[in-house]
Amino acid sequence: MNFSAFIFKQRSSIPKYIVVLSAASGGASLVAYADSKPADENPTRKKKVVVLGTGWGGTTFLRNLDSSQYDVQVISPRNYFAFTPLLPSVTCGTVEPRSIVEPIRRILEKKKGNIKFWEAECFKVDPKNKKLYCRSNIGTNLDGTGEFLVDYDYLVVAVGARSNTFNTPGVVEHCHFLKEVEDAQRIRRSVMDCFEQASLPNISDEERRRKLHFVIVGGGPTGVEFAAELHDFVSEDLSRLYPAIKDLVNISLIEAGEHILTMFDKRITEFAEHKFQRDGIDVKTGYKVVAVGPDSIKMQKSAVGEVQVPYGMAVWSTGIGTRPFISEFMKQIGQGSRRVLATDEWLRVPECEDVYAVGDCATINQRKVMEDVSAIFKVADKDNSGTLTIKEIQDVLDDICVRYPQVELYMKSKQMSDIRAFIADAQGDEKKESIELSIEEFKKALANVDSQVKFLPATAQVASQQGEYLARCFNKMKEAEEHPKGPVRIREPGRHRFRPFRYQHLGQFAPLGGEQTAAQLPGDWISIGQSSQWLWYSVYASKQVSWRTRMLVVTDWMRCFIFGRDSSCI
Repeated sequence: MNFSAFIFKQRSSIPKYIVVLSAASGGASLVAYADSKPADENPTRKKKVVVLGTGWGGTTFLRNLDSSQYDVQVISPRNYFAFTPLLPSVTCGTVEPRSIVEPIRRILEKKKGNIKFWEAECFKVDPKNKKLYCRSNIGTNLDGTGEFLVDYDYLVVAVGARSNTFNTPGVVEHCHFLKEVEDAQRIRRSVMDCFEQASLPNISDEERRRKLHFVIVGGGPTGVEFAAELHDFVSEDLSRLYPAIKDLVNISLIEAGEHILTMFDKRITEFAEHKFQRDGIDVKTGYKVVAVGPDSIKMQKSAVGEVQVPYGMAVWSTGIGTRPFISEFMKQIGQGSRRVLATDEWLRVPECEDVYAVGDCATINQRKVMEDVSAIFKVADKDNSGTLTIKEIQDVLDDICVRYPQVELYMKSKQMSDIRAFIADAQGDEKKESIELSIEEFKKALANVDSQVKFLPATAQVASQQGEYLARCFNKMKEAEEHPKGPVRIREPGRHRFRPFRYQHLGQFAPLGGEQTAAQLPGDWISIGQSSQWLWYSVYASKQVSWRTRMLVVTDWMRCFIFGRDSSCI
């Protein structure tokens, strides 16, 4: 009997095959039907990584990610990366806006693999089904809505934050913000409009004074740096171009706290306040803005009461707030009562599988030692004796310090050299090797450790380090599954795949105008003056993401030094 075989492949997203065996002489036939494995079970399929945002966290992640291992898709409403620390320089023409931006596609073209970018914004996350609802800002689809759906295997949320108005009436309608390049451009045009309007012949001196009163609300680094840049712009450039009204200019810096630059060393704070006083910048500390009108600001101070100050232009720089999209996402996952999206020490969003968050949109919720003290005791007590010896504690101390960095910070703050000093107050004579701690004594030794838990500042430096850390984790994901290198798991057997994220503070700058910059570097190293200004120049130039922007920024500084700042209203 001769058989012939025919194989038919059914057209489908999941390949299916039908095998037909027929006998040429007897007419008998056998039909076999089989399904192949679904595409999702294909071990060779690359995991899809979707990145939301092209700020410091998202861009640093993309630059360091081994994109050959993943199918990468980037979604952001802006198609460029902006070097935000130089935004105050853009407001006064010291640096041009295009000098500090790098098109995101130019960054992605240097990466391996097929990376897609879509200029759109995500307005909803479905973490259960791993889907994103997005909307294009530059066009519409055939339905006229501009909306589309994106699925993911891993999601990296790096959408940044918006300015926090604290629900103060009139801020959104009448104040400028300084978070984006477009904000800096609007401020630059507004400054020049105030000078041009004050030069008109048909307005009174009182109106001229109002037009030339520039108010900055917020005494943090951004507000202080903008005030310094504006003062230099007025004194070095505009005073020559508008000699008739130069003496009417007034710059006010309003801060609700008792001092400006509170995150810096007190020496820098005092120097900045004295320098601004000498320069004629009116620093009003202890004032809380309660309302902003179209031409006046209402503020109050306990010792003075409520006062109303006329202004020509106001810039609001009082911190960051959560974007509406993140607020809705937080409500979905049970974080609606928080002010910012919480992640664990590995930058993972709890209760969401394979969702990570970096940058200003999130904060690390460092787990407390006292929440896990019983589990830590159980892991350390390997002989199940009910007590811990010096050796048993020493064996797990390194893992505890990695998992709970507040332990190491506490020991340093108390100048404790070893574990014996750490438990000395808990029990017995620390010179004896046979010291044993019960669970209650162990809790007593750790009782004050959690006081050292610190929250990370919302800065470009933090976001950049988080993006770099997360990229390293993604690059070693497969290797870490087989050979985990993290600390011992406290509540489960085995080890964590990676070591937790640890922020390394590299220092901070505060440009104060007049070629004077304050620098605070690790090791309590403080420098104020022109030498710090040159250090600021070199660091900010080196941190640019490309040689193109690096050369443009340096050229802008040279142009400003030789020819001055551009005062056109473009």
